[in-house]
Amino acid sequence: MTIEKIMVIGSGQMGSGIVQVAAQAGYNVYLFVRSEASMNRALGVIENNLARSVSKARISEEEKKVVQDRIKCVFELETAKECDLVIEAMVEDMGVKQDLFRNLEDICGPDTIFASNTSSLPITEIASATKRPDKFIGMHFMQPVPVMTLVELIRGLATSDETFDIIKEASEKMGKYAVEVRDVPGFVSNRVLQMMINEAVYCVNEGVATPEGIDEVMKRGMNHKMGPLELADFIGLDTVLSIMEVMHKGYGDSKYRPCPLLKQYVAAGWLGRKSGRGFYEYS
Repeated sequence: MTIEKIMVIGSGQMGSGIVQVAAQAGYNVYLFVRSEASMNRALGVIENNLARSVSKARISEEEKKVVQDRIKCVFELETAKECDLVIEAMVEDMGVKQDLFRNLEDICGPDTIFASNTSSLPITEIASATKRPDKFIGMHFMQPVPVMTLVELIRGLATSDETFDIIKEASEKMGKYAVEVRDVPGFVSNRVLQMMINEAVYCVNEGVATPEGIDEVMKRGMNHKMGPLELADFIGLDTVLSIMEVMHKGYGDSKYRPCPLLKQYVAAGWLGRKSGRGFYEYS
């Protein structure tokens, strides 16, 4: 099977980033949007990213236009019937994801591959809402997608070798280094990363050091580009909490217990960059 047309469902930072790298790889990409506002926001992000690449001489103005011409926004989910691959990049909610794929099951042909960009939810469980668990896989891109070169490919219990090989080839065509990962809570990236972030929040909670101090220790002492609390603000503290809760429930181990301060910040609406305040304040 050859992938030619891709639909991306989810027009946030992750979704728009996936659309961009897929179009740059030569795929014709449909971005499913629910409103003109979300369409304009996503296209604006892509435009800015590509313009930055032009200014840095990574691509030409002509190449930028070719990439943009490969992208089409659609308001009808039924357009997915034309696609060889559908990538979901929606909110981290099992019910929302399963409902989406149930609808897609009735729209898409039997050969269409389904992929979820979930950062922590079980692929096997999401796939159980479909009649094609063998053609279901996790594609966990890293944020920001156009910059980060990793994608975790997560096999569900029934994911076929053929599906894995097709998606690995597509991932590499998008310029990503694909790592095969088992279907466990948090996979590899978030199982390691979110534990570090959560521990950093505990350090704030216990008064071990200031957020600035903790981040400087990790940047200057461990050579991290961003400190864990700065990174948490970038990811979104609500997302960090959601992932920690998935791992806490999935493993049943107290070491994954979200820090109470993290819960308090989310309850207060201090979600990081997107809300203007998290462990730091943003203008």
